[in-house]
Amino acid sequence: MGISYEDLIVGSATEVGKHTFTADEIVTFAQAYDPQPFHLDEAAAKASMFGGLVASGWHTCSVFMGMLVRNVLQGSTSMGSPGIDEIRWLKPVRVGDTITMYNKILDKRVSASRPDRGIVSTEWEGVNERGETVITVRSKVLFGLREPKGQA
Repeated sequence: MGISYEDLIVGSATEVGKHTFTADEIVTFAQAYDPQPFHLDEAAAKASMFGGLVASGWHTCSVFMGMLVRNVLQGSTSMGSPGIDEIRWLKPVRVGDTITMYNKILDKRVSASRPDRGIVSTEWEGVNERGETVITVRSKVLFGLREPKGQA
């Protein structure tokens, strides 16, 4: 078994992975999910406030979710998420940017109504190769306990 509730340490931060955003990937995602001109067309993007093609914030979130599942959650006792508390897109993600994702454990507690699982508060942070934080996401994740009280 992979990571369970008991393994998660409040205050710990982990590098989850890195991803480089390409123009083709940015446009393909935007065509399907966020068809705004500054995600689709280089000329329109140059004329926008961004001055060039940028990734959709939802694209960035999707890439991070994929990294989190592949590199942390697969094989864990994760039971999904009750939701996102906050997303902040702080800087644009540009063509060629390599974003490193970190995941920090902010808090955790055993569920009062379902003591076989815990609620873990996390913050994702995406940092580009220039050291700039481009995105933060605060969310909660449910993790099963390895040995729930009363069941050991």
